[in-house]
Amino acid sequence: MEETNKVCPACKHRTKERTEKERRDMLNRLSRIEGQVRGIKKMVENDVYCPDILIQVSAVNAALNSFNKVLLAEHIRSCVAEDIREGKEETIDELVLVLQKLMK
Repeated sequence: MEETNKVCPACKHRTKERTEKERRDMLNRLSRIEGQVRGIKKMVENDVYCPDILIQVSAVNAALNSFNKVLLAEHIRSCVAEDIREGKEETIDELVLVLQKLMK
């Protein structure tokens, strides 16, 4: 299997090579979320009624949670599975820490 995890020579952090489709899909989702956040900002600037803003904030939270689910699933299917096949057991500890942070 082609290696998808690499280390950035400049900062020494791991990186992830994504297909153009994966990158485009992720960026499209984030652009929609960014647009929703800008909409909330305009609502505050225009003194929109609080419950209406709260509903939009809830929609942004749901969109971010959905983004996280897709990203986490892809991470497990690719990076984690590949590392386990290569005997890198520390990846499980890393995944556990990530899950703990996501479940705060």
